[in-house]
Amino acid sequence: MSGTPLTTFFLLVAAAMGTARLLGSVARRLGQPPLIGEIVAGLLASPTLLAPLGVGTLIPAEVRPGLTALADLGLAALMFVIGYELDASALRGRHTSVLGLTAGSILLPLVAGGALAVPMARDYAAGDPTVFVVFVGVALSITAFPVLARVLADRGLTSRPLGTLTLASASLGDLIAWLCLAAVAAWAGSSGQARIVALPGYLLLLHFAVRPLLAALVRRAERRNISGSHLLPVFLVGLMGSCAATEWLGVHFVFGAFAFGAVMPRGRSGGILPQVEQGMSQVGHLLLPLYFFLAGTAVDLSGFGGGDALALAAVVGTAVAAKMAGAYAGARCCGLPHGTALPAAVLMNTRGLTEIVIAAAALDMHIIDRDFYSIMVVMALLTTAMTGPLLNLLGVPAHTGRGHGAAPAGPTWDTAQEPGLAFDKS
Repeated sequence: MSGTPLTTFFLLVAAAMGTARLLGSVARRLGQPPLIGEIVAGLLASPTLLAPLGVGTLIPAEVRPGLTALADLGLAALMFVIGYELDASALRGRHTSVLGLTAGSILLPLVAGGALAVPMARDYAAGDPTVFVVFVGVALSITAFPVLARVLADRGLTSRPLGTLTLASASLGDLIAWLCLAAVAAWAGSSGQARIVALPGYLLLLHFAVRPLLAALVRRAERRNISGSHLLPVFLVGLMGSCAATEWLGVHFVFGAFAFGAVMPRGRSGGILPQVEQGMSQVGHLLLPLYFFLAGTAVDLSGFGGGDALALAAVVGTAVAAKMAGAYAGARCCGLPHGTALPAAVLMNTRGLTEIVIAAAALDMHIIDRDFYSIMVVMALLTTAMTGPLLNLLGVPAHTGRGHGAAPAGPTWDTAQEPGLAFDKS
């Protein structure tokens, strides 16, 4: 072995992805989303464990930028998929229920998180304290749509009323959250960055110019029987361009990836666009364990004192209480029965991927410091890990049916059995 940085890079990619995949599989066997294990793999190489042992970093400084770039490519591909999967049609016929659950799950955590952040800004804000307060409020109001979808799929609830309700609410909530975070990012970078004022114009360009061009490209490809795999490089080029554009405008690249996916024309099942989405999803799922591994390595709890521990407890407690109480109250105010509102509130408390992504973005933009980043990652892990056990406690089965999505009759969680659930009340 030559010992060159390139050799070290390849060895670390193999070790990081292998360890992340292994612990992700362990987490899945324990009934948890794989990202729990993937972040734990990173924690094993973080200062949290290495500093007490007197061991320096396992990732050399000259190698980390390459690893980060590779992980960011996977994140961009997944953010594209998340944007593409936003489905406004999910609101049809259930406006009252979805909007009520969404409003409750966002407003109370937003207010509670902002109030909690005010006294914390002095210790944990890396920049403008006001931006920090707004960011924490938005961050605590988030539900991780991708992780929620995975939890529902694992339990066979995706097509059940409870699943469609929470998925629609989470997708709408994610859209609102990313718009708010884009505003926070623009605010945080506004000093000396006049290019940010062009952000609305860029979004309009995506919608009114790029979207029609992509639609025309897809129609032409369909007429010539060109498969989606042949068009995937074209969309990858567009995705990278959108990421570069938002970075140049002073907003984190995840917003560019999300926006590019959101303005994509929608295609019928089995067409070219679903094939493109599948290709992007494969890129994301291949590289994303590396992203979560690196996110874990950035967590440093080794220097936490009593004040930091209290801050961690306060953030976790506020995040859980405000999110679940707000979601439950919003659902109940819309007429949903207790047997639907309570498991829906538990599901909306799932944060996972989205929380970690926005925490990393806030760290990059110097909105929060590294200690608060560590607090946010631990909060994301705990709120995600508690979802499965709480659903089990409420009697929501771990599996509904064997491959056909059939649910057993009679449980109180099944909204199909609840006469109070009226999606068409609005």
